[in-house]
Order: sequence, then structure tokens, then C-alpha cells
Amino acid sequence: MKTTDRRNFIRDLGILSAAAGLSSLLPLEGFAADKKDFFQISLAQWSFHKALFAGKMTNLDFPLKAKNDFDIHIVEYVSPFFKKKETDKAYLKELKDRTDSEGIQNHLIMIDGEGNLGDLDDKARLIAVENHYKWVDAAKFLGCKTIRVNAAGKGTAEEIKASAIDGLGKLTEYGKKNKINIIVENHGGYSSDGNWLSSVIKGVNSSYCGTLPDFGNFRISAEQEYDKYQGVKDLMPYAKGVSAKTHNFKEDGEETDIDYTRMFEIIKAAKWTGIVGIEYEGSILSEEEGIRKTKELLERVRNKF
Repeated sequence: MKTTDRRNFIRDLGILSAAAGLSSLLPLEGFAADKKDFFQISLAQWSFHKALFAGKMTNLDFPLKAKNDFDIHIVEYVSPFFKKKETDKAYLKELKDRTDSEGIQNHLIMIDGEGNLGDLDDKARLIAVENHYKWVDAAKFLGCKTIRVNAAGKGTAEEIKASAIDGLGKLTEYGKKNKINIIVENHGGYSSDGNWLSSVIKGVNSSYCGTLPDFGNFRISAEQEYDKYQGVKDLMPYAKGVSAKTHNFKEDGEETDIDYTRMFEIIKAAKWTGIVGIEYEGSILSEEEGIRKTKELLERVRNKF
């Protein structure tokens, strides 16, 4: 190679190297990483509750189903589908081995049927708190970050609020020791009042206690329903996840009763980023088709921001 050619070659190589270095710093046209950073998509196990209750799928099958059929690598479990094996270390190890080997992230466990954390009776409330300890332990073993619980009880709004702050506070102390978040979903009763639930979380006053805003669970009673958009706005300051509920879809793929663009404008305005879980509860489409429709809707909305 001639000296001048070699000099030009070295010069061009330097330019290319510099460009390559800058490419990691400069945005590329059409590159969507920033948009994807807004939220990740997970699959909530309740989307398959019909198949699970019918015995067509097991808790152990669920994570691989999420990955292989829907290309979703983050999963959310529901406690009844563990079939009382939440303290069985061999069972938990098998579940963890399956998810670890497939690169699947265990995100949270939704807990039901373990007593009312807002029970007005001190003894019953403490039993409910302690009933949840095993789920904190299971979540920690599986590599989850969070368990979802309920703030329920029988009494006036103020009575249950005081009891729920106490019950959640005690459970959150145990969660904090294990670095597991304790979050509450708007899930009927007073908890479906966004203002009430946000005041409970504020009362607990711990970074380990937060909310799981669900787009579709704002019915307080048969006669009263809280505005879903206001409810999500109320709960977002404490949110450690979001539950994207769907039932039915229009021809254009939008949810029939929930304006997803409006919902995510509220979420974006709260400066929130995290994991949004698909929770399909419809009856017209199959569970699989409903999950796919919900994922497509979330992806479209995400691309708008």
C-alpha cells in the first residue's frame, strides 16, 4: 500500500471509529428504545383463569406459555393456582428452574383468600397479616419483587382505613425485611375509591407499600362506581405496577369501555415507568385471542409516547 493510500486509509478508519463511538450516544432514526423504556409488558395469570380452573393448564405451565405463545417474558402469578404448594420448596424450585432456564422474569404474586388486612378485629387482622408471610417468602424465593394484597374489611370507610393502615403497615415491615413490595389493587369495596386507597397507602408511609392501579376495578358497590380515570390518577403516585384490564374490543382494536390513550396520558403525566400487566377478562374472545388483542393495544399505545 502506498504511503498516501495508507494515510488516507488510517484517516478514514479514524473517522469510522469515531462515528461508531458516537453511534452509541446519538439517537438513530427509527430507534424505539426510548419508547419501550416507558413500560414493559407482562402477562397476568388471571388472563388464563378459565383454562387454569378447568385443569387445561397448570401454574408450572403458565410462564412458558407466556413466552412461547405470546413472546412475553415477564409473568404475574395468582395465589390459588399454586394449589397450596406455596411453601413446598421442591415445587417452588421447579417453577424457578423453569423460568430461570427460559429467561422469564417472575414479577409478582397476586394474593387472595388469606384474610382481611383491614379487619376491625385486632386478632383476626394479625392472623391475616401472618397468613401473608409465606407469600412474601415464596415471592423472594422465586425472584419476584412484589406481592399484591387486598385492603378489605367490614365497617365504615374510616374504620377500615385505620385497620388497613395497621394491617398493611405490619405486613410491609415483613416485606421490607425481605425486600418485597406490598401493593394494593383497587379490588372492590372501599379500595375501589381511588382517594380512599391512596390515603391508606399514604398512611402506611413506606417505600415498600404501594398500589396496583387496575383500569377496570373501580366499582365500589352495586350502586356506586368511582371514575376510572380519576382513580388511576389518584393511585399513580404510589404505583409499583399497572394492571391493563380488557374485556371487549372495537373493530379498530381499541378497548370498548376504556380509553387506553387517555389512561396512558395519565400514567405518563405521573412520570411513571415500570411493568404493565395484561389482564384479559372478556367472554367474547378466547383467552388466547384476548391476550393477543390486549398486547397489540398496549404496543400501539406505547408507540404513541
